Amino acid sequence: MNHYNRTRVKICGITRVEDAVSAVNSGVDAIGLVFYAQSQRFVSVGQAQKIVAAIPPFVSVVGLFVNALEAEIETVLSKVRLDILQFHGDETVTECEQINLPYYKAIRVKADTNLLQYAVEFSSAKALLLDAHTESEFGGTGLTFDWNLIPKSLTKPIILAGGLTVENVEKAIQEVKPYAVDVSGGVEITKGIKDAAKIAAFMQGVSNARA
Repeated sequence: MNHYNRTRVKICGITRVEDAVSAVNSGVDAIGLVFYAQSQRFVSVGQAQKIVAAIPPFVSVVGLFVNALEAEIETVLSKVRLDILQFHGDETVTECEQINLPYYKAIRVKADTNLLQYAVEFSSAKALLLDAHTESEFGGTGLTFDWNLIPKSLTKPIILAGGLTVENVEKAIQEVKPYAVDVSGGVEITKGIKDAAKIAAFMQGVSNARA
């Protein structure tokens, strides 16, 4: 597994302009917008447009979709500028590739998940996002998974998600050495509402892991 000089950070589930600005000011590399209506962090196209308008250059905007139809995604893309797509459901490679944008695939990891097989199957993905597995929800659960389940020989860039917080991000980076970390609930006051102080502390934890 590659060890990158700098661990990138994405803050997902942004629903307010001020939270996007806090994230950018803290030095994040990407923000995530959730276009999945059943999520408590869902954003409408109108909200998304306002948030994207506040994002300066060199910060990526990620659109998260769960088992969405191609037409639904294209409708969002016709109105909102997204840099990369995050497929967080049970999408096939063909479904991920049918949109003309780079993408990465979220995988909910459990004991029998064959990540090496996923890396081969989703070879066109820019990265694999590894999240905790639950039967009830597609991510954003606040649960961590056993990081020892990640094979050391995985060559695909890893975005580590699932229950990351100010308290555990440093340990997570030191153990997994991911390309990036992805946090949502770990920097929130309540679902969808971020805490600027927690974002800053999380970013400090990321920096400390590299020191």
